[in-house]
Amino acid sequence: MKLQKFRTLVNYSSKITFLVLFVVLANVKVGSSVASVANKADQRVTSLSLMAMQIEEDKKEDIYAPVATYTGDLTGYGANCPLCNGTLACRPSYYVKDGTDTYVDATYGKVRIVASSKNLACGSIVRFQSKLSENPIYAIVLDRGVLGTDLDLLTPSESYASLNVGRSKITYDVLREGWSRSNES
Repeated sequence: MKLQKFRTLVNYSSKITFLVLFVVLANVKVGSSVASVANKADQRVTSLSLMAMQIEEDKKEDIYAPVATYTGDLTGYGANCPLCNGTLACRPSYYVKDGTDTYVDATYGKVRIVASSKNLACGSIVRFQSKLSENPIYAIVLDRGVLGTDLDLLTPSESYASLNVGRSKITYDVLREGWSRSNES
């Protein structure tokens, strides 16, 4: 998570550095007439505006930029739990009683499955750190059954969930709300 934020920061810092360098180099030109200078200044302002718009567009297209951040408890559950029927609230046709605990998303690829409250829309993508992996875990909300900002990670079995996931406090980023990032302004 910190590495991704660092990369994003470096990316935007590079664009801003380029923008400042562009402005400085544009101001170095000597020997132009007043009319030519005024015209070039207008062009620079237009170029800077276009560059700023491009930076904002790049931010929207960065699928790993968080749209929200929450803190809650992470727990685990298995599809073989006593009250589970093997289907998911958000995708009833997706059968998980066979131990399936991942989903292939068109944008994010293979991700884990989590249950959340209705605070997160079905199809939302979240990213969090867990003792299960040194790398961030990416998961999609495909089930319900928890309260508030808690997440319940689907695992192959109840015994795996209790031995490996347990209960821990996490902070997680929402990378997509629902099935699409297009609802952002």
